[in-house]
Amino acid sequence: MQLSTLPELDQAAAIVYAMMQPTPQYTWPLLNQELGVQAWIKHENHTPTGAFKARGPLVYIERLLGREPGVKGVIAATRGNHGQSVALGARRNGLAATIVVPRGNSVEKNAAMRGFGATLVEHGDDFNESREHALALAERDGLHMVPSCHPDIVAGVASYWLELFRAQPDIDLVLVPIGQGSGISAAIAARAALGLAMKIVGVVSAHAPAYALSFAAGRSVDAPVSTVLADGVACRVPEQSSLDLILREVDDIITVTDDEIARAMRLYYTCTHNLAEGAGAAALAGALQLRDQGRLRASRLGLPLTGGNVDAALFGAVLRQA
Repeated sequence: MQLSTLPELDQAAAIVYAMMQPTPQYTWPLLNQELGVQAWIKHENHTPTGAFKARGPLVYIERLLGREPGVKGVIAATRGNHGQSVALGARRNGLAATIVVPRGNSVEKNAAMRGFGATLVEHGDDFNESREHALALAERDGLHMVPSCHPDIVAGVASYWLELFRAQPDIDLVLVPIGQGSGISAAIAARAALGLAMKIVGVVSAHAPAYALSFAAGRSVDAPVSTVLADGVACRVPEQSSLDLILREVDDIITVTDDEIARAMRLYYTCTHNLAEGAGAAALAGALQLRDQGRLRASRLGLPLTGGNVDAALFGAVLRQA
C-alpha cells in the first residue's frame, strides 16, 4: 500500500469534516495513575457511528462516485462498525447499501446498520464467510463491494491520527487494535506524513491471532477466531495490503485475552465514564499488559478508544465480572 502525502491526507480529512467534527483527545488522571504514564485517549467512540470507521467510507464512496458515477449501489461485509460506516457514506451520497453480517452478530450493531438505511443480510459463521457471500451478491446484483481496507479508506481514517498527532506531537508510543488493518495503516500514514517518529505497536485478540502470527512469521498466516468480546478484531485471514505495510513499519504486535479486554472496558468506564466495546478497549488492554510486564517504556502514550458499540447485555455482564 502506497502512503498518502500530507496534502492528500488533508484533502481526505476535508471530506470527513463535511459530515462530522474532529473527535476530542483527553488525558484522564485516573487512567494515568493506573498506567503510570501520561496517556492521551483519542475518543473515536464520539463519531456519528460511535467508532473510528465512520471516516473511511465517507472518503471512499465520494471518490468512488467521482470515478464511477453510474454506481447502482454498494455492498460490504462486516461485524458492525464498517457496515454502519458504509451505510452512513451511502446515505450521504444517495446510494443504496447492502450489508452482510455473520449469523449471531451483535443485535445492537445490526439495529444501528438498519437505522442508517442499510439492507441487512445474515450469512456465514464469521466475517470471512460473510465476505465471500457479499462478493457473490455484488456479482449477482451489480453492486460495488466496499473493501475493509483500501487507500481511500485509510486516508479517511488517517484524519483521526492527524488530529491526535497534531495536538500531541510528543507522544512516543501508540497502541492500535488491528481488525482488517485500516486503523494501523492510517496511523503509519499519518506518522510518515507529519515526519514523526513515535513507535507503533499493534494489538490483536489472543483468540484471533492471525496478524500476530503473521507478524512473527513475516508472511500471511490464517488463524481461527474464538473471541467473545472483541468482534471488531475478529480476523481469521489478514488483509495482504495492510499486512505488507505492518511488516515494514510496525514495531511489534501483542495479543490480549478477552479477560484483559474486559478489565480495560471496566477501567474505561470507572475512570472516564466512557463506553468501550471490546475492540475499542484493546489498546488500553495492551497498555495494561505492558505495564504489568514492566515493558511500558513511554512517557506519553497514545491510545485510541476506537469504538463504543457494545450490546447493553454484554456490557452489563462485563461490569458484573468486577
